[in-house]
Amino acid sequence: MPIEIRRFGVGHRRPDGPPGTIGIEGQVIESGPSGVISELAFGRHARIAPHTNPNPTWFVVIEGGGWVGVGEERTRIQAGEAAAWPPDVLHAAWTDGTQMRAIVVELTGPLLALPGGAVDAAVTPVQVPGRSSRPVTRGQGSLVERPGRPVRPRDPDEDEGEPL
Repeated sequence: MPIEIRRFGVGHRRPDGPPGTIGIEGQVIESGPSGVISELAFGRHARIAPHTNPNPTWFVVIEGGGWVGVGEERTRIQAGEAAAWPPDVLHAAWTDGTQMRAIVVELTGPLLALPGGAVDAAVTPVQVPGRSSRPVTRGQGSLVERPGRPVRPRDPDEDEGEPL
């Protein structure tokens, strides 16, 4: 069976996002019964308007940074960080003077809900030759204030920026 390659990024994106989205281009990488995986490119002062979704979603920042909101909470996010967007909770993402690229993973298959609204799935451990196999435990925590970073950015300027 040949390897299936999906192209995304520059040259493959189209304007994307829910109503009210500004300055964002995207490309669906995979869509099926288990969920949807997309790449989004935020220009400077871009935004996904606050909206809800019936499915649990991960917003994984792979380049640049910006802001995310879930419910009433707002915080900065940067490359190497991921935000969980719980089902049926108002959420948004935006940039100020920077650009940001993210992979969005929306899960639609059967999931096991945990206390506090967290989502878990069955994981089969894989033994890698030459490495020890240790059990992984679930982390507990919450967002904390970051020194020197404002809680809310200024309103975005719709006329600035270009997606990465």
